[in-house]
Order: sequence, then structure tokens, then C-alpha cells
Amino acid sequence: MHFELKKTDDYSGARIGELHTDHGIVKTPIFMPVGTAATVKGVHQKELKEVIEAEIILGNTYHLYLRPGLDVLNGAGGLHKFNNWDGPILTDSGGYQVYSLADMRKIKEAGVKFQSHIDGSKIFFSPEGVMDIQRTIGADIIMAFDECTPYPCDIEYARKSMHMTHRWLKRCSDHFEQTEPIYDYEQTLFPIVQGSTYADLRKRSATEISKFGKIGNAIGGLSVGEPAEEMYAMTDVVTQILPKDKARYLMGVGTPANILECIALGIDMFDCVMPTRNARNGMLFTSEGFINMRNAKWKNDHSPIDVNSTAETSRIHSKAYLRHLITSKELLGSQIASIHNLAFYLWITKEARRRIEDGTFANWKNEMVKKVQTRL
Repeated sequence: MHFELKKTDDYSGARIGELHTDHGIVKTPIFMPVGTAATVKGVHQKELKEVIEAEIILGNTYHLYLRPGLDVLNGAGGLHKFNNWDGPILTDSGGYQVYSLADMRKIKEAGVKFQSHIDGSKIFFSPEGVMDIQRTIGADIIMAFDECTPYPCDIEYARKSMHMTHRWLKRCSDHFEQTEPIYDYEQTLFPIVQGSTYADLRKRSATEISKFGKIGNAIGGLSVGEPAEEMYAMTDVVTQILPKDKARYLMGVGTPANILECIALGIDMFDCVMPTRNARNGMLFTSEGFINMRNAKWKNDHSPIDVNSTAETSRIHSKAYLRHLITSKELLGSQIASIHNLAFYLWITKEARRRIEDGTFANWKNEMVKKVQTRL
């Protein structure tokens, strides 16, 4: 498994690369649909592959540990065989749940005690244990266990949390190197940069995790409520330090405009629940702007949802029909909207690759950022 940097844009930090895994090559920049509990909500794997053209998807360690459980996943031969996805998979370590389940967890040096959001049972995640869990889940890329700090966060807490994240990374890396994959393919570990919105902490964290020499590094603790300008500033600080020949993954980001701006800063990999979550609420993203399908203006609009979409369902169904499905709470409405948004997100990264290749990325990005923030 390795990352190969192919080209860097002459007018920005944007890059083209290839991440080679035993389940296929991922061409970057790339957006990764989120399949928290072994499924991208409302979307079949066939549609992910053939319509949306996803190259890699995500799973979540915490949620998969609870349901269906490690015995089930191991019995199936790992997550790839369990959900019948033959492409690469990345698993989040559960570090985000350290942030999102703040009222149901206790953080100590040894690890984190959780209270299950399902039945209230006690769970303990240690750096070593999380490596074992992700080995069993069987993702190609597994994430180090970290603490995702909230925003706002005072600098002393952020510093203390960052140092603990580094100590946990050392434990993750040591245990990962001392164990073998359970299944017949290679796995790799990505460290995570933390440090909240403090540039000096981000620099220190990026420098520290780079020492581990992994094929990819992640940036965590952003897109948790901070202004977009701070997200971009911290991303810029970190990408100036992270090795250029390693993949760079910005976790949990974001809107189409966020993705475009961060591609320009040198990010290779993205994930976010926004395209599917917003789809279920009737919000669609397009190359000309965003659409609230619940708006009454679409009730008698029988034109295609998006004639320019790469998803056939968005070209053959009308806005009026989709609005009817969504306002009627029909499952098909969420499915059509989810396919549409995911296809658009994948189109963004694919088009960005093409533009970087032909040297037109910077101007195209600036124009597209304005368009995608327009309400239609």
C-alpha cells in the first residue's frame, strides 16, 4: 500500500495523487461517502459504484462495534464481505464519538469509557483495543484513536488534549506494528493532527505525527463549529508541514465550497455526512447552486431535478416529483436526493482532478465556490 503524488497545481496547493490499496486504487482528491453502520444511508452498493462512482467509503468503529458487533463481522470475513463492498474502506477510530458523546463518556490516560447510546451499557476504548477492533472490522485504512476537542476550546485544554492524542498515537502505532491483519490484505494506519484553532499547536501536532512515517496523515478537530475562515487557516498551517509525498485527509469536511477551498490548500481526501443528511431534509447541491426541495416554488416544476447531474435519477425525475416524495416522507425521495448529492460531491472531486491536470483549477475553483453557495 502506498501513496503516489502525480501532480501539484501551479497556482495553488491542489494536488493529484493515487492511493494504492489491495482493494483498488483511489484517485485523489476524493470524497468518501460515509457508511457509519455498514451502509451509506439509503444507497445500495451497486449505486455507489456505478452511479455515484465512489472509490472508497467509510465505516465507524464505535457504531460497528455496537452493531452488528465484532463476532458478526469476523464471521462474515470482515466488513467488505459483510456489506458486499469490494472497494477500499476507511474506518474512523471512534475519536469523533469522544467529542459527540460528551455527556456519555469519561476520558482518562488509559482510554475512554463510553455509555452506549443504544442500551446504556459500559464500553471502554483504549488505543490498543481500537487497533484490534479495526483489525477485526477489516478496513484498508484505520485511524489512530484521538480526542476531538470541541469549539471553542481554551488553549490549555487543547494543549493537554493534543499531547494525550500524541501519546495515544504512539500506543496505536506500536500495537499496530505488533499485530497482523486478520484477513488476506494489507491495512495501514493514519495518524491525526489535533490542536483546535491554535496555529502553534497545529504546527507542533503536524510535526509530531509526521515523524511516524505513515503513508497518510489526517487532520481532525475541524468542522466542529468554528468559522470557515478558521478551518481554512488551520488547514493551511498544517498542509505546510505535513509531508508532500503522503496522503492528506481532512476529516468531516464539509460543504462543496469547503471541499473546493481545501483542495486548493493541498487536501487529498474528504468525508462528511452532509450530502446524505441534507438530502433526507430535501436540500440538494448542484453546480449552479443549492435547492430546497421543500420550497413551494417546485410544486409544479416538471423540469429535471438537475439536467447536468451525473446521476440518471436526477435527469429523468422532475423537481415536482421529488418535492412530492420528500414532503410525503416517501423513502424513495430520500434515496433519489441522497444519490444526487453524493454524485455531485464525487463530480466535484473528479472535475477538480481534471482541472488540476489541465492547469485550469484555480480559476474554476473560484468560480465554482461562488456558484455552489447560490440559493436557487
